[in-house]
Amino acid sequence: MTEGTPQSPAAHDSLHRRGLMFILSSPSGAGKTTIARKLLLAEPDLGLSVSATTRPIRAGEVDGRDYHFITQHAFDAMVEAGEFYEWARVFGNCYGTPKGQIRSGLKLGRDYLFDIDWQGTQQLHQKAEADVVRVFILPPSLDELRRRLEGRGTDSAEVIAARMARAQAEISHWDGYDYVVVNDDVETCFGKVQQILAAERMSRRRQTGLIDFVRELTRG
Repeated sequence: MTEGTPQSPAAHDSLHRRGLMFILSSPSGAGKTTIARKLLLAEPDLGLSVSATTRPIRAGEVDGRDYHFITQHAFDAMVEAGEFYEWARVFGNCYGTPKGQIRSGLKLGRDYLFDIDWQGTQQLHQKAEADVVRVFILPPSLDELRRRLEGRGTDSAEVIAARMARAQAEISHWDGYDYVVVNDDVETCFGKVQQILAAERMSRRRQTGLIDFVRELTRG
C-alpha cells in the first residue's frame, strides 16, 4: 500500500469484544458529573447505566431515561430476587443497578457508564469484577474543592461544611480504585479518563474474538 493512503480498519479492530462497566466516582464538587457528560457526548458506544429508584419522579425527568421509577414493593421484590448489582437507601429512598439489561448488553460488546459512590463501587466490583473498571477523580486541593462548592451558590454554609466532611471521608477510599485522576483542569482530566476507557476496551481479556482470530493465523 502506498504511503499516506488511508487504510481500511484492521481485522483486529472489528473483532468482537465483551463490554465493560466504567465507574466514575468522586467527592461532590470534584468534577465527576462534568467529566461523565463529556464522556457520553464523545463516546457514542458508551451508555449511561440507568438506576431504579423508589423516589418520586421530578419535573423534567423521564422514566427510563433518568431513572426507572418503581414502587417500594417492586424494589423490595427485586432485592429479594437478587436482581441488583448494587443498591442502597439514601435519604429514605432506594436506588439500585438492575442486572438484566446490562448483562445482555455486555455480551454484545456494549459499554456502560456508572456514576456511583465508593460503596456502590465495592458492591459492583464484588459481583462483576472482571467487567468493572474503577476510576476515582480527586480535586487538586481541599481549598479548591470548597471554592467550587461555594461557587455553585446553591448551598448554605452548613451544607457546604457537611459536603466537605463527607468529601474527606470519600477521598479516604481512593485506594479501592483501579485509576485515580486529579482534576486540576477539566479538559486534561477528561483526556486522561478517555484514554483509560480506550485502553480498557483493548484489554486482552475483553477481546473475545481474538481466540478464533489467532487460531486462524497460526493454522497451516
